[in-house]
Formats: sequence, structure tokens, C-alpha cells
Amino acid sequence: MGRLRSYWRFVVVAYHFLPLLVIWLRDRRRFLLFGSSRSIDSGQRRDRAQQLLDSLLTLGPTFIKFGQILSTRPDVLPPEYISVLSQLQDKVPPAPWSEARQVLESELGPVEEHFAEFDTDAISGASLGQVYRGKIDGQPVAVKVRRPGIDGLVEADLTAIHWALPLLLYFADEARSFSLQNLADEFGKTIREEMDYDRERRMLQEIRSNFSDDSRMIMPEAIESHSSSRVLTMEYVPGTKITDVEALDEQGIDRSQVAETLTRTYLEMITDDGVYHADPHPGNLAVQEDGTIVFYDFGMSGRVEPYIQDKIVDFYLAVANQDIDEILDVLTAMGTLSPDADRQTMAEVMELAIQDARGEQIETYRVQEILEQVEDTIYEFPFRLPENLALVMRLATIVEGVCVTLDREFDFIEVASAYLTEEGYREDSVRKVLSDTRDDLEAAAKASIDIPPKLESALDRVERESLTVQAEVQDSDDVIEQLTKRLVLGMLLAAGIPTTALLYVESAFPAVWAGVGLTLGAGIWLVRSFTRREGIRTAPQMTDQYLGERQGHRQTGGDSGEN
Repeated sequence: MGRLRSYWRFVVVAYHFLPLLVIWLRDRRRFLLFGSSRSIDSGQRRDRAQQLLDSLLTLGPTFIKFGQILSTRPDVLPPEYISVLSQLQDKVPPAPWSEARQVLESELGPVEEHFAEFDTDAISGASLGQVYRGKIDGQPVAVKVRRPGIDGLVEADLTAIHWALPLLLYFADEARSFSLQNLADEFGKTIREEMDYDRERRMLQEIRSNFSDDSRMIMPEAIESHSSSRVLTMEYVPGTKITDVEALDEQGIDRSQVAETLTRTYLEMITDDGVYHADPHPGNLAVQEDGTIVFYDFGMSGRVEPYIQDKIVDFYLAVANQDIDEILDVLTAMGTLSPDADRQTMAEVMELAIQDARGEQIETYRVQEILEQVEDTIYEFPFRLPENLALVMRLATIVEGVCVTLDREFDFIEVASAYLTEEGYREDSVRKVLSDTRDDLEAAAKASIDIPPKLESALDRVERESLTVQAEVQDSDDVIEQLTKRLVLGMLLAAGIPTTALLYVESAFPAVWAGVGLTLGAGIWLVRSFTRREGIRTAPQMTDQYLGERQGHRQTGGDSGEN
């Protein structure tokens, strides 16, 4: 039965996505199987992104989650798609109480025996679960129940995605293939983890214990006796939605302080604890009357490996110091930037991105603007996002967005820099630089002793004319082979024309037609070698004008999308 459902879901998914795939293939080859690529502007990409969004919404809970993951992967989709999919909200009308009750009672037993009170009207509904209010021994609680029937649907959809993946990989280039395979693996793991409420409870307890001594925030306490793999019961903690600025002002809350506290909390999660709440959108954050921040919904939570933690710290410090070389070194070390990438081009990208993010009117950095510039570039250049790193990038932009809503002059990098200084990371960075400098000096001193004898020996060999130089030419794009082909074809064409004319004068017509055929074939092949997209190309030049045009396209696309 499960297999049959997977086949049916595959047909439904193919029905929705096949037209989009054909359009994508036609963009690459004007007549689908042959011809040059088509020129697609930003507005057309936004229209197609909206088509994709509509398909994801129609396909239901699994694909809503898939769209949310896609919106964090600029290495898979162009920036216009990222912008449209970022609007995807995980809000679905709750399933009928009669169906949710079956799930709840199959896990805990009769509702009346376990809860003193229980409100059967859900206070929120999402693609994977829905939340109810109740009471246990007079204590208000929030009860999260997995959506009825979601298990089989998710597994069928994951199977359909698994079957469709080879087709996508066949048409994708090497870098995109890596990202697509990585995305599919990450999505399957992420959605299964989010459906496991035992895991969510453990993550909540771990993160809560990390901040047990911090009175500036509250994370609800899980009630294990009323929880299982499909039901999670927590204390109910009320608060004002963190982006409800008017309500916060009425309560006299210092919004700037809330923004700084929120940023410092997430920096501590990422750089110190290594475990973090990964879904800080405004619906999952609230503020109490004394300014305490409340965190809800730990279904999306993750871990950061110690090595990546260190590199994230290095990245923030490099951005704060505007150290472009260090930024590129960190991106390469994390596996985000290919070691074979053109560092000069990428340095120009990063430098212009930081300049653009800083702006001329305000003396602040916007991490989101820097990442938007980088995301625009990721799709066209050799970037790729390893597992979990995309989630961390998304985390920074969402947190900053919330903080800027609270305080328009909020400077994420300034707060991050101050935090890293207080925690001693800047001192460690200085010590590392001094240590590296010392090592370089020691190496230079050793080289100053070793080089003179070697140089004298080399000069002796030159004087005796016995010096041999071996050189290896790297030609991964087959440029030399292409030039050689063009040279040979040009010579055939140059020799074929007078030879054919001479044969015509001599009336040797069978040979004339052979000469015409060979000459014409060589000419067509030569022209085709210059018009094909393969061959000798140059990378896009990263200039202020180039990025300015891209920024203009983004704004134009955004304006057209709103009308």
C-alpha cells in the first residue's frame, strides 16, 4: 500500500514539476535539444519562482517544508527564487479535532484522564503539527500534536523526491549536482527530525539547560510524563509577539536592548554551545513585560561542529575587520568556496558586497545585504553549502531582520564584534596572527640559510649549459585543443578554396564536388567552433557597474512582483 502511494505521489509531483523542468531545459537550449541558451530577465525568473511556489503549496505539507529549505540554498536556485520562496509560511489550517484526538489518545490515553482542562480549538496549525492549550494540575500547558496521517504522506513524498533526483542530476552541472544531492539528503534528515517530538524535547531541554542561569530569556519546560514521539507537552508561557512594536512600546520595553540580547543569545548558541534553536521567525519569539525573551518551537534545531564554530567566529571577525583575504580563506576552509575559484574575482565580489552593505548614509553593516550579494554570486560561481551551514546562514539573516524591526539603526556586526571581544575571541585571533608571523619569520630565516647554496648550484649548471627546465601546462578547459582545431580547420579552408578552383579549371568535376564538400564542411565546422558556448570563455567581471546592474534588476523584479 505504501509503495502504491509513493507511485501515485510521484505521478502527482511529476505533473506539477514537469512543465517547470521543460521551461528550464528550454532556457539552456532554445529548441530543447539544440540551439543556444535563451536570455531570461529577473522579472521572468520571479514569475517562474511564483509558479514553483504555487506548486509547492498545492502539493502539501512535505513540499511546503521543502520550499522552506530551498529558500536557504542560493547554491541551488537563482536569487529571484530565493526571494519568492522566503515568503513561504508554514501555516496550514489544523486538522479536525476528532482526527487529532486519535493521535493524542493513541500516545497518552484518554484526554480526560491526563488533562484537567483541554481546549479542542487549536491555537496554531503548521504543516507537520498543531498546538492546543490545556491544564495539568492547574498549570497551563501547550500540547503539540503531530498532524494525523502525516507520517505516510511524508515517506511517500520523500520516495517520490528520491526517484526524481537522478533525472535532475542528469541535466545539472557538477556543482549543482553536489548541491542537489546534498539538499535531498539534508531535507530527508531534517523533516524526519522535525517530526520526532522526542528529539525536539531533548533539544529543548539541552538548550534550556545552557541558559538556565540567564534571566533574560525563557524556554518552556517540557513535561515528559505527557510527551512521546508524536506528542509534546510544555508549560504555556505567554508573551507579546517580538515584532509587535506598538505593543512593546506601550509596555515600556527597551526594544534596542531586546535586539542586542537576542543577537548575543544566538551568537552564544552558535559559537559556544554548538546547539541552537534554528527557526527564530517572529511567530516563534515573544517578549514579556519585563523584557524577557520567550522562545517557542524547537522542532527545527541543529548542531554545529567545533571546527565550523571556529570558522564562523573567524568569518565574523574578518567581516568586521574588512579582511577580504581572510573571508575567502574561511569560506574555502569551510568547504563553501572551491579552492580552484578565481580568488581575484571573488575578492572583488566580497569587497563590493561589504561596501554596498555598509552604504553611504548609515555607518552600519547589514549581514543580510552582504549575504544577498554573496547569494547572487553563489549561483553563478563555484560556491556550495555543506550540510547545516545553509541553516546557519539563514539564521543570521532572520535574527538580523527581527532585530532591525525592533531597532532600525541596529548593527549586527558591531554587536557581534563586541561579543567576540568580550569572550576573548579577538585576543585569540591576535595571538594566532602573532604565532603565524613567528612561524613565517622562522621559515624565512631557515630559507635564507638554505637558498644561497642551492642558487649557486643552479647557476653552476646554467654556466655548464646542463640546466633542464620541465613545464606542465594545465588546460582543464581544453583551450589549447580548441585553438589547435581552429588552426587546422583554418588551414584546410585556406587550402581548399584555391585547390577546388584549380580542379574546376581543369574540369575534374568529381574531384571538384569532393573539394567543395570538404571545403564547405571545414568552413561550417570552423564557424560553429566560434559560435558554440563551449570553449574559450571569460568569467563575468565583478565591477561596481556589474553589481549596480544586479541591484537594479533585484529592485525592478521586486517592484514588478508587488504590482
